[in-house]
Amino acid sequence: MNILYSLQHLGYTIPPQADAGWIGEAGPGPSYLDPGSGGPENDFTNRNTTFMTWNLLHLARMLKDAKGIPAFGNQRTAWDAGCRFDYRLRESRIPLSGDVEDRRAS
Repeated sequence: MNILYSLQHLGYTIPPQADAGWIGEAGPGPSYLDPGSGGPENDFTNRNTTFMTWNLLHLARMLKDAKGIPAFGNQRTAWDAGCRFDYRLRESRIPLSGDVEDRRAS
């Protein structure tokens, strides 16, 4: 997990459940497709690999369609210059007009 954290800290976009792999019965042993490995029959590995693959594909499509991650709200120089990107301190949890729900509708 440290590698995934380190990659996202450097700017890589990591989708949910991006950690899947075959380690046999908890350690070194036969490879996934080796006869008798049990890999192709292992529902846990197959499920997690399938979920990971689809999450990677969905994220790739979202990034392609959006032409990357928008810079708005993620610019250190703008923050240092006083821009707060619609951030407001709140005294309560009552939604204010212009919140995320309102922006999604537009």
